[in-house]
Amino acid sequence: MAIAIVWTYQYYMDLKYNVIVLFFLTVSWHGFAQEAWSLDKCVTYAIEHNLSLNDFEYTEFSNEETYKQSIRNLLPSINGYADYFQSFGRAADPNSNIFVNSDFFANNYSLTASIDLFQGFQKINSIRASKLIYSASLEDVEQQKFLLAFRVMKAYYDIKFFEGLLTISQEQLQISQDNFELVKRQVELGLKAGADIYEAESLLLTDELALTQSKNNFQKAQLQLIQEMNLIGESTIYLEPFLRDNTKSEFEVTEVRQDSVYKNAMSFIPIIKAQKYRATAARKQLAVARGNLYPSLSLVAGYGTGYFETFVNDAGIVIPFREQLKNNASKYIGLALNIPIFNGWSARSSVKQQKIELLRAENNLDLQEQELYLVIQQLIQDYTSLEVEIAQSAKKVEAQELAFEIAQKRYDKGLISVLDLTQAKNLFATAQNENLQVLLRFYLSKSTLDFYNGLPVLNIN
Repeated sequence: MAIAIVWTYQYYMDLKYNVIVLFFLTVSWHGFAQEAWSLDKCVTYAIEHNLSLNDFEYTEFSNEETYKQSIRNLLPSINGYADYFQSFGRAADPNSNIFVNSDFFANNYSLTASIDLFQGFQKINSIRASKLIYSASLEDVEQQKFLLAFRVMKAYYDIKFFEGLLTISQEQLQISQDNFELVKRQVELGLKAGADIYEAESLLLTDELALTQSKNNFQKAQLQLIQEMNLIGESTIYLEPFLRDNTKSEFEVTEVRQDSVYKNAMSFIPIIKAQKYRATAARKQLAVARGNLYPSLSLVAGYGTGYFETFVNDAGIVIPFREQLKNNASKYIGLALNIPIFNGWSARSSVKQQKIELLRAENNLDLQEQELYLVIQQLIQDYTSLEVEIAQSAKKVEAQELAFEIAQKRYDKGLISVLDLTQAKNLFATAQNENLQVLLRFYLSKSTLDFYNGLPVLNIN
């Protein structure tokens, strides 16, 4: 029965839609010159020009570099050293280690290298943790894109709503204008008292005020979308008209299983994926903290040499620079074992702190999953209830339109007062507003539900 009512109302909505489009193409010559923006185009532009996204992308770049550096930390550490000093007065002779009173200079050169052989698997776990955090930052960027896209979509549908209200206000004003002209002629012909024209004029002025308010609300909605898109230098935006499918499937609400939608959403919603990455990263960071409790083993090697002005041969001549570098060279290679015995309990305290962070990350994941479940639950409830609302609002519009037509005819014949006509006209306008609101809620709800089902609703990438 509900679908049949919608079918009956389809012709009326098609007519209404054509009136909306014709009105805005007529009253706004600037609209022809402007580019027509689709929802996908608005979302794409907003994502490309939103400055807030940059901050999340910078965090992504930083985490990427942290991940790359954690891999580079596996490489050996190589350091070079060189010095030059000039001694004046009494100082230790590097040659004999005896204090002498003379001026001389010396150079020292060294090259050391070390590589960790075992460190409680800290570096391996650090690589895994930093990779997971980097992956979470990628999902954070995607999540912000989704949130921005939803704000743009809401602003987009708000414009469509106030656009429809503006057309309804225009229609109501035209009716009041026609009635005012009719009463004016009747007063001139002596068919009505002069006071009647004041009532008709009051109604006309009321509708003029309503039209002005509708224009203001429409402009505010446009400004909201322009700001969300960061569309610099524009105060108005022209949107593409709805491409409506003239079949009953447009309003037909199919059965939706909450578990199925929730399962689909869990597989791709960025905030859920990001929190899963963080929970896994917290486990790896706990393993890193535990690695501090284990001994560490490193392979070390080095080469050193130097030149000293006090190094002389038997003839008292300073040994040449190149010869000294060769003669003074020293080399070493060995293993370094570090065993943590007592460090103020800091290592074990770090393990306890990381356990708490792991519990916090897992709890945040549970909260995000719970919130997603509740959002989908509410969304499905609203979506399924719209079938009844659409049918009832369509029926109400038909009834109020018929009532208004009858009241208009009776008013033209002088059978009812202008107050009775005003009441019928207002009820008709209210029914139109309610029906428009329900329709746009349906579009928004359907698009949102399709998104959670994994359908390509929003052009994010």
